[in-house]
Amino acid sequence: MTNERLRLSVGAPAGQRAMAAVVGGLFTAVGAVFVLLPVLAEGLLRRITGFGDPLPSYEDARDLPPGMLPPDLAGTSSSGAGPTPGRLVGLCGIPFVLLGLYLVLRVLRTAAWLAGTRASVRGALATRTVDLATAEVTAGALARRVGDETVVRVPTLVARDPDTGRRITIPLQGMGLATLPPHELRALADAMTGGRSTDGRNGDIHVLAGQLRTMAANPLSL
Repeated sequence: MTNERLRLSVGAPAGQRAMAAVVGGLFTAVGAVFVLLPVLAEGLLRRITGFGDPLPSYEDARDLPPGMLPPDLAGTSSSGAGPTPGRLVGLCGIPFVLLGLYLVLRVLRTAAWLAGTRASVRGALATRTVDLATAEVTAGALARRVGDETVVRVPTLVARDPDTGRRITIPLQGMGLATLPPHELRALADAMTGGRSTDGRNGDIHVLAGQLRTMAANPLSL
């Protein structure tokens, strides 16, 4: 067992990455337009109508009655005025911007790797690391949609750090592959069982590691 970093073949294939990046980019662009359009339209309307022209100076407005003075010259503040209705409508585009950015980050940043017995999974915003040699490791499954109606179940490893409660999920299906490559499956099995006893619940982890080695020995499932 070495500490050399082994990149696991998890994540979406190149075609799905490109498609997700395009969709996420469209969401972000539409949301940004929705946010900026009211501000730009408001500025254009002011230029056309003349509303919002620069305030007169004190010299120009000193002969005006106090009630007609602009707030800045009358000693009052307009900071209490709320945003215009157009800008409030534009705020509805912010969720689209955030959703688009999340879709892009989730697809482009998602990765997993193994360094010795420590497995790390990187998502859209954060990276979690769990030591497989001491973690509680169980088998799981993820539902993944393929095509319009087909849903397949992808087997996973779920590792939980007993001290911190930190949890990671590693799909056992590679990019465009039925399973992870054999050397990656064997590396996960070795990390799970390295220095681990076989008594109690550890025995189930050894059984699970044996199933990974069986998958690695028969990648074609023949």
